[in-house]
Amino acid sequence: MITINNYETFESYLGKEMGVSEWHKIDQPQINLFADATLDHQWIHIDEKKAAIDSPFGTTIAHGYLTLSLIPNLWKQVVSIQNLKMEINYGIEKLRFAQAVKVNSEVRLKVSLAGIVNLRGVTKANIAIELEIKDEKKPAFTGEAVFLYHFNG
Repeated sequence: MITINNYETFESYLGKEMGVSEWHKIDQPQINLFADATLDHQWIHIDEKKAAIDSPFGTTIAHGYLTLSLIPNLWKQVVSIQNLKMEINYGIEKLRFAQAVKVNSEVRLKVSLAGIVNLRGVTKANIAIELEIKDEKKPAFTGEAVFLYHFNG
């Protein structure tokens, strides 16, 4: 795991791969909980019997937004940002969903530092993200997560 305490250390990773998270299995209970939390109960996510028959995937799939919601947890498995007053999820840029994530698939986040700017003492970091699916060639998604970090001193 990489530890970052200030802008200068962060900037030293510009254009470099920072690492990958652990694998995370997305199971049906997690999909169902996400459906309940977001009120998105589309059958392709929660109806296992119908999905087995009618889905082109032959099974249920994770919500695209469920896979996105894993970014903060998986990011924190790769990088530990210390010496902070505050951090803010600022946005997602260039996002493309490339492949559905079937139930019981394992995913992990691969990250690199695509851009970094010092905005009058606030670090704006663009993190290139790719959610890999175990044993699949195409990722679930690619894009850039944008975070704002307010370092102490």
